Amino acid sequence: MSRAMTKSLTLNGAPHRSAAATIADLVRELDLAPEKVAVERNGEIVPRSTLSDAPLADGDRLEIVHFVGGGDHAADTWTVAGRTFTSRLIVGTGKYKSFEQNAAAVEASGAEIVTVAVRRVNVSDPKAPMLTDFIDPKKITYLPNTAGCFTGEDAVRTLRLAREAGGWDLVKLEVLGEARTLYPDMRETLKATEVLAKEGFLPMVYCADDPIAAKQLEDAGAVAIMPLGAPIGSGLGIQNRVMIRLIVEGAKVPVLVDAGVGTASDAAVGMELGCDGILMNTAIAEAKDPIRMARAMKLAVEAGREAYLAGRMARRMYADPSSPLAGLI
Repeated sequence: MSRAMTKSLTLNGAPHRSAAATIADLVRELDLAPEKVAVERNGEIVPRSTLSDAPLADGDRLEIVHFVGGGDHAADTWTVAGRTFTSRLIVGTGKYKSFEQNAAAVEASGAEIVTVAVRRVNVSDPKAPMLTDFIDPKKITYLPNTAGCFTGEDAVRTLRLAREAGGWDLVKLEVLGEARTLYPDMRETLKATEVLAKEGFLPMVYCADDPIAAKQLEDAGAVAIMPLGAPIGSGLGIQNRVMIRLIVEGAKVPVLVDAGVGTASDAAVGMELGCDGILMNTAIAEAKDPIRMARAMKLAVEAGREAYLAGRMARRMYADPSSPLAGLI
């Protein structure tokens, strides 16, 4: 294009040269679609329908805008089995004083997933209130859970019934070894994971804080790995940060700390280790003020995630002054 044919323009605040005859030609030259932008020329809006007829003149000042996602940052979402969520906090639905309190805590936590136990219907009072009356499964994702199962066979049976009852295929598998510690039986857990995956389930699996076992579960079809931070309901916090971090580094599926969180700092630690999320129940349900604790957990998960993304400072063996020591009086 010869210099004599070009026009000197100011485009979005910067100098620009173009041989375009009309504004529409300029928009196309920028590899944009005229029907998807808005244009201001010399302080006046140019109707989109007239862009093809609006001639460009030397010295024109133009602003060309289009719609982009709001905010400074893309939403920090996570995905499990093709389903995307914004909240990285999953909460349980046990131990609350009432369904009303449970629903209020879920709302305060911002959680988009709740775990639900599968139990026999109370045939003596079939009209008794149910969780679904208070937490709408159309708005909150229900994650059927095999809590209380001590064999892989019982866990699989339970989830087959859950799928029949509600059509759920995204499920939480846990197979317990014994009642005192509620520690997972990894042999039974692995067998159940293989069966469920073959039957089309998408199991998120509670497991020991063992990176080898975690990898075996992933290979067997687990869509998320959920290592315990400490025994279920203990509130002891994350006891083995090294193993949790190794699981995170080795996994190709989401990793969520499941069990042992007692307070907000525990949740933040899990997120700072790079986990995709945290699952908790007792820490909120047994707090003196469950609703306030639910809000605290929401903030802790968000803060821990931000800290992980920011990248913490290096640990040092000795002090390193924030202010220079040279030039002291």
